[in-house]
Amino acid sequence: MYTHEKKVITRGKPLSETGKALIMIHGRGATAGSILSLAEYLPVEDFTLYAPQATNQSWYPYSFMAPASQNQPALDSALELIDSTVQSILEQGISSQNIYLLGFSQGACLTSEYATRHARHYGGLFLFTGGLVGQQLETANYQGDFAGTPVLITTGDPDPHVPVSRVEETVAFMEEQGAVVTKKIYKGRPHTILQEEIDLAAQILSKASANS
Repeated sequence: MYTHEKKVITRGKPLSETGKALIMIHGRGATAGSILSLAEYLPVEDFTLYAPQATNQSWYPYSFMAPASQNQPALDSALELIDSTVQSILEQGISSQNIYLLGFSQGACLTSEYATRHARHYGGLFLFTGGLVGQQLETANYQGDFAGTPVLITTGDPDPHVPVSRVEETVAFMEEQGAVVTKKIYKGRPHTILQEEIDLAAQILSKASANS
């Protein structure tokens, strides 16, 4: 079982200039570079971008709906890589309200799991086709308070990897922890990111730029 090297690609102006960070988590079989290309479609000129790279281009080996033990130690290693990225930003004097997390597919599942285990007032969470990880959800892991964090979570109906039922469960937990969730289920949508999803994310990101 692989664990992840600490490899994070950064793009954009330095954090000392922007004061805002967007952490972008790629999907299975993809790369940090591929998820960073999504930034071209988002209003993130005033953000510093961070994209961790999974070793072997996969964050964990099996489905996110498999028993969590089957995805170890890769899952914990992946969560640690996100946490070290978040902590390094916080240590530079940036508040969590100026940290945004975005993921697609496996990256959205990992982002959901990380954020719900470390709930705090983030600037926003963008969960493009993903949900909390595990065959059964280990609710004891979910700690903290989102304090009104805006969350966008999406999936197709049906989606080959992410069932609507798990998105619904994820929304319920995040709302219990104080998130303000926008959920979008797209009938017959392929496993991709639609323009409407990008537009919804852009609305949340634009508010950040307006407030800076």
